[in-house]
Amino acid sequence: MSIVTVQLGQCGNQIGFEVFDALYSDSHCPQGLCSKRENEVYQASCKERFFSEEENGGMCGQSIHCPLLFSDITNLFKAKSSMCYSVHGPRHEESIMNLIQKEVEKCDCLSGFFIIMSMAGGTGSGLGAFVTQNLQDHYSNSLKMNQIIWPYGTGEVIVQNYNSILTLSHLYRSSDALLVHENDAVHKICAKLMNIKQISFTDINQVLAHQLGSVFQPTYSMEGSYHYRRNPLGELMENLVPHPEFKMLGIRNIPQMSENSLAYSTFTWAGLLKHLRQMLISNSKMEEGIDWQVRPPLSGLPTLGKVSLNRELHFNTSIANLVILRGKDVHSADLGGFKDPALYTSWLAPVNAFNVWKTQRAFSKYEKSAALVSNSQFLLKPLDTIVGKAWNMFASKAYIHQYTKFGIEEEDFLDSFTLLEQVVASYCNL
Repeated sequence: MSIVTVQLGQCGNQIGFEVFDALYSDSHCPQGLCSKRENEVYQASCKERFFSEEENGGMCGQSIHCPLLFSDITNLFKAKSSMCYSVHGPRHEESIMNLIQKEVEKCDCLSGFFIIMSMAGGTGSGLGAFVTQNLQDHYSNSLKMNQIIWPYGTGEVIVQNYNSILTLSHLYRSSDALLVHENDAVHKICAKLMNIKQISFTDINQVLAHQLGSVFQPTYSMEGSYHYRRNPLGELMENLVPHPEFKMLGIRNIPQMSENSLAYSTFTWAGLLKHLRQMLISNSKMEEGIDWQVRPPLSGLPTLGKVSLNRELHFNTSIANLVILRGKDVHSADLGGFKDPALYTSWLAPVNAFNVWKTQRAFSKYEKSAALVSNSQFLLKPLDTIVGKAWNMFASKAYIHQYTKFGIEEEDFLDSFTLLEQVVASYCNL
């Protein structure tokens, strides 16, 4: 089943380029851990999912026209997010949707849409919210997942908190899931794990592409099978979004390191999964600096997750988790540690809250690797912080005129605050 990828703004187009490069490179890299036939099936499954044959025999992204469209009009859309949402989006709605329709018509069977965008800039946030809303209106029966880039905490643009709350609230109404990457976390991975001294946007985007590829590349459809699952987008939603109030997903990868460090490293499934589990419960975004003192709450005792945000949330309670294992001896991996009921909210049993995907075909340069996609409290504090900062600015009417002159009213801000404060409260009370 095909996934149509829509890349919006400078951020979306740059990340999309790296994602497709990573997917293509991995699918065409022979792996000695599995047979030639299995490599061919893996490549065919990747191609069906994301690529289409062009007349010259080459392979291009399934969304080949969408990135070109949004790259071509990026200069036109270099404006405030409010202008992209209220002015440029409606003005070009027909052209945008016609080009997306052409991509949909190329698909034998459409799995859904994967929208790559920023959350705080101009084009990505404003146009991204507008396009996602239109996709919901035109393709209400198709799944929609937004991959969004959370802004640096130190700030990128003065109105980033406004842009963020408006974008998030609109996406929460029209998208099925929000796959969030935090710029600060990815930056630390580049510095601490990849040992990059002068970190560029390309470095950051390559880390993002690696994490997304580790999730979306093919895995077996069932234990002991060598057939690859056809609808990863649908199964991601089924496994991770059991309730429409909880749509925030995050990714953690292990191992993730530079080529030089990898040459001197060996890994076992027991060691990888022990670290990955502790990254989950301590809400660590990378392997380095894990807090090993955090432990699941004892049965029958109140958890720290059920307290006010004025106190530190030490334990990261989950709604649902998906572990994706790739590489040598993958079927020997013991995942019992992720089935502990103490890791999850009380209203979803671990048998329904935890899933695993596997393939013995290695990913990228790692003989063994694991990815965790989690719907948990991981974003609770950053979300509460952004809402609080935006509210403080709104209370003093700072920069509101930049939005009202393009048709976004104060009531729109109030609706956004109400929705996101409810999201914060829901995750806080897991």
